[in-house]
Amino acid sequence: MGRVLQLFIFSLALFTGAASQAQQESFSAEKLENLKRDVIKLNRDLLILEEDLLYPAQSQMAFYVSVDVGHYFQLDAVKLHIDNKLTASHLYTDHQRSALVRGGIQPLHKGNLKYGNYTISAFFTGLGPEGREYKRGATLELEKTDEPVVIELRISDKTGKQQPDFELIQWPTP
Repeated sequence: MGRVLQLFIFSLALFTGAASQAQQESFSAEKLENLKRDVIKLNRDLLILEEDLLYPAQSQMAFYVSVDVGHYFQLDAVKLHIDNKLTASHLYTDHQRSALVRGGIQPLHKGNLKYGNYTISAFFTGLGPEGREYKRGATLELEKTDEPVVIELRISDKTGKQQPDFELIQWPTP
């Protein structure tokens, strides 16, 4: 009987230890999930803070490319210059050109610019009317203030001239 009692006590101890370990694992899994949520939230907050530090609202500049219709010009590349310094460039695939013609707007560059006067130039290369190689530019004189600036590099068709038109348009600030 003493042996059976010892075996029973030993089994009870093992069972209690296993139950306790299962509770600890459940508690640990719950703590781990809470910790993961906290890390994800902290990471999101850090990314937002980093963007605010890198691109303060008063010095932000953003450039976008758009194509209206696209019958007279097939875009191959864009180069963006600020005060004669190459700032951004992009080579276009057939898929990207198609998306632009269907109404898409492509973000070309986002950055900072201090207060002052600047000359913004964009150079467009591609195929023009009758498949000829075409290279054109457009310029915008900009006075940068403490407001964020958004500039659209717009390519549109001029049906009267049967030629493409290239312009840089500053969007109004809200």
